[in-house]
Amino acid sequence: MDEPAACWLGTDNIRGEILDVLTVIFQTSGCYWGKNGGCTMCGYVYDSAAKPPSEDEISAQLETALLRASDKDKFMVKIFTSGSFLDVREISRELRSKILSRLSQDDRIVAVLAETRPEFVNQTAIDDCLDAMNNKPLEFAYGLETSSDKIRKESINKGFSFNDFKKACVLSKENGIYSKAYLMLKPPFLSEKEAMEDIQKSIDDAAPYVETISINLCNVQNGTFVEKMWENKEFRPPWLWSMVEILKTAKEKHPKTYLMSDPVGAGSKRGPRNCKNCSYDVADRIREFSKTQDVRILEKCDCDCRLLWEKELLLDGLTFGSPIRD
Repeated sequence: MDEPAACWLGTDNIRGEILDVLTVIFQTSGCYWGKNGGCTMCGYVYDSAAKPPSEDEISAQLETALLRASDKDKFMVKIFTSGSFLDVREISRELRSKILSRLSQDDRIVAVLAETRPEFVNQTAIDDCLDAMNNKPLEFAYGLETSSDKIRKESINKGFSFNDFKKACVLSKENGIYSKAYLMLKPPFLSEKEAMEDIQKSIDDAAPYVETISINLCNVQNGTFVEKMWENKEFRPPWLWSMVEILKTAKEKHPKTYLMSDPVGAGSKRGPRNCKNCSYDVADRIREFSKTQDVRILEKCDCDCRLLWEKELLLDGLTFGSPIRD
């Protein structure tokens, strides 16, 4: 129990600066929403501890994770719990302050991001976090998924509204806390074309409230509703070409918003993909764009399978709800 569920080092574009980033996923008692049905595509609830860990054990998880960055002189820390960092059922107020104080006192750590559902963002939680951070930059990240309340409810079963998200972002900004939105490309029941249109509108709707938008491409996680659909040949993960076009269009419309994506599982049967010849290269270019924000990187992507993707977008409206399969 003194080991986090996962932790790794990477690099990211943090408001214009390329930084080393330590990502930590704590083992906690788990997401309350996930334990009550949860989101259709999310299997992270299975990362939660079988027995709720003690506060000392969670603190030990942090120290274990920080060892990964022992050779780094400057880095950011991203905190995830597979639920919400601000949910006191997962992380108590006292432990939350202890964790943030520990990070704020490390001179190598220049900023902290913590993921939470918006319903846990209130003035008390914000005051606690700011007191512990001692003027270091803090960012809250929200799994918004889409700006459409209909899609968020009926395709994803997310359990909060776009208005809840906006309130959390406005309150955070009033207190000097940055905001980040995670969107989801192609949750169940949407065609490829519908999914692209939804993400493009969601970026437009969310951009006024956040500094950064990260787009996750729906993959097939174990034990989820999406996995059941996929096994029944009712779901195909999104094309990487869709992501390329979304980023190109959105960056032109929102040049001051940091847009990023990390296509997890790209090229695999359960992950977003094009053909076997280009999937890994296109995924790498999407990741490179995320660091540089340079659309010229995306314009270099090309492969014959792009024509097949274009045909699918053309035929989407003629299949009467039957998904187009590989």
